[in-house]
Parts: sequence; structure tokens; C-alpha cells
Amino acid sequence: MTATAIKKQFDGYLPLLSNKQQTLLLEMVKSFLNVDNDTKRITRKQYNKEITEAVARIENDNFVKHEDALNELSKYISK
Repeated sequence: MTATAIKKQFDGYLPLLSNKQQTLLLEMVKSFLNVDNDTKRITRKQYNKEITEAVARIENDNFVKHEDALNELSKYISK
């Protein structure tokens, strides 16, 4: 789908949304673009520290397997 076609569809749907829905959509688009000016980026030192801590947790078997997390999550999802 071309950018022009996407824009045309988007422009057609946008007026059909309530003001609240438009606001939520705008916030979602901003989050995709990381436009939030209130968000503070962490330093490289902090990032590396968090990675080191995460690796240590994994090496100590302190983690949840993906399959176990999905099983736990499925308990809360209505079918």
C-alpha cells in the first residue's frame, strides 16, 4: 500500500473517531515516534548496568521461560 493510499484512508477514518479516540490515537503515534519529551533516556552506564544485572539473573536461573509466561497469561485472557 502506498503512503498516499494510507494517508487517504487515515484521513477518511479520523473524523469518524470521537475526540477521546483521536487523542488516544495521537498519543499512540507519538509513542511510535518516541516524541514524548517527558521521557528521560538512561545513560549508557545505566543501560550496561541493567544488562549485566539481567545476565546475572539468567545465569542464576532467576527467570521465567516464555512458554511459562504465556501459560500464566492465558489464565487471564477470556476465550
